[in-house]
Amino acid sequence: MPTWLITGANGNLGKRLIEVLLEDPATEVKAVVRSERAAATIRDISLDAAAASRLSIQIVDYHDVEALRGAAAGCDRAVHLVGILKETRSATYTDAHEASCEALTRALDGSTVAHLTYMSIVGSTPGEDNACLASKGRAEAICRAGATPCCVLRVPMVLGEGDYASFALGKRARSARSFTFRADSLEQPIYAGDVVRAIKAAGTSCLNTSLDLGGPEVLTRRALTLRAAHVLGMPEPLVISLPISVGMSIAWVMATLLANPPVTPAMLGVLDHDDEIDPQAALDALGIDSLTGLDEMLKAVLA
Repeated sequence: MPTWLITGANGNLGKRLIEVLLEDPATEVKAVVRSERAAATIRDISLDAAAASRLSIQIVDYHDVEALRGAAAGCDRAVHLVGILKETRSATYTDAHEASCEALTRALDGSTVAHLTYMSIVGSTPGEDNACLASKGRAEAICRAGATPCCVLRVPMVLGEGDYASFALGKRARSARSFTFRADSLEQPIYAGDVVRAIKAAGTSCLNTSLDLGGPEVLTRRALTLRAAHVLGMPEPLVISLPISVGMSIAWVMATLLANPPVTPAMLGVLDHDDEIDPQAALDALGIDSLTGLDEMLKAVLA
């Protein structure tokens, strides 16, 4: 019976991946989280009794190599979903990305796990000026250098039912006036269900590579807001574009004064990144025929 290890399993993607994997009655899942609060969110997933019996939850420090090695015992595939978009004084990119990947790759060395999938962000490279993208790029390198074959999946904006990105887009689409930084920034949203399909395919096929997987359409943030309004049957909002320099200045002040600011310059930089990639090479490698269309995606996540 194949067993999947999922670290950072309490996020929207993690919970969705658990549900999809457990649809196969021959599959087991070990969900690894770092707190009892996070574990409770896993227990809230709606599963039938048979599926629930094939799910186990472990609370583990993501930096504890021995604890991770114990969690990985008997597993065949691993998926690392640990990461942060916003760095704070108590939660740094280095700890969340590089340190957690270093611990996990060491834990998997010599284990039964035959493959690791690591989720990253489009634009991540070690030499990036943006602190978040640079950290993710270094984490990718750590995973790819490990003894366990690894597939790095880089994705742009992910839209799924009940997630914050979809909520924020819906809020902008329903407003008479929508304020946004650099409305001409390019977006390439991908449906959460397609990302989960990609993760499952990468692990099942044991792909040893790095892939950029974006959604089916590239459009400006302004156009995406108007498209969302159209799908909702709402009047077109007036999209008011603010200079990104203003947002960066506000974010810098917040990051300087607050221990846990609502936005930071690095976070804003990731959100402002122009995403424009051809997903076909990734789809071919993953054996996925097609992606969920933008309108179908928006209808699902904005309902």
